[in-house]
Amino acid sequence: MRLTTTTNVSVDGVMQGLGGPDEDRSGGFDRGGWAIPLLDTEAGDYLNYVYGGAAAFLFGRRTYEIFAGYWGAMADPSTNPIAAALNSRPKYVASTSLADPQWAGTTVLHGDVAKAVGDLKAHHDGELLVPGSGALVRWLLANDLVDQLDLITYPVVVGQGTRLFPDSGPDIALNLVNSQTTSRGITIQSYRPLGRPQYVTSTVDPEHMF
Repeated sequence: MRLTTTTNVSVDGVMQGLGGPDEDRSGGFDRGGWAIPLLDTEAGDYLNYVYGGAAAFLFGRRTYEIFAGYWGAMADPSTNPIAAALNSRPKYVASTSLADPQWAGTTVLHGDVAKAVGDLKAHHDGELLVPGSGALVRWLLANDLVDQLDLITYPVVVGQGTRLFPDSGPDIALNLVNSQTTSRGITIQSYRPLGRPQYVTSTVDPEHMF
């Protein structure tokens, strides 16, 4: 399987509570619902395509519970491409504390998660999609398990909330493989990790940098 992460973020990197005011208020977050007013047809079509093309899904616990409470509770998932995919395909959750998941088709990955994810990638075909799940995405990147990193960036500065990347962490070089901009200014960019970035080893004269 190819492991692809798909994350909706603001320009300042916030990924918390994009769907509604009560989606995720942890840490006192009170600016939820920032993405929906900006969502347009092109971004919606892209998300339908990405979710619809996934063979399976991998979540961190918090994102899993948010998705299960919304997408997993829809009366008729067949009316929505994202709901149809999520409810009909295998779901995996990386968690040390989730014991009895109620969403049908869910498997909890305990113990050596790196080995479990590696086994999924090695022994199954198709796309293993990681929606949201910021802490898990950072861990997957740090363990060289991400094949593609997709960022859907909305033209808004939220100013508070959990960000995809913290103030400090591992450094990662990225290769941009696809980019598009929608009618409302949402940018959709796909990157492939390339290991550590390169750094200059001596002082560079700014006049000779370009």
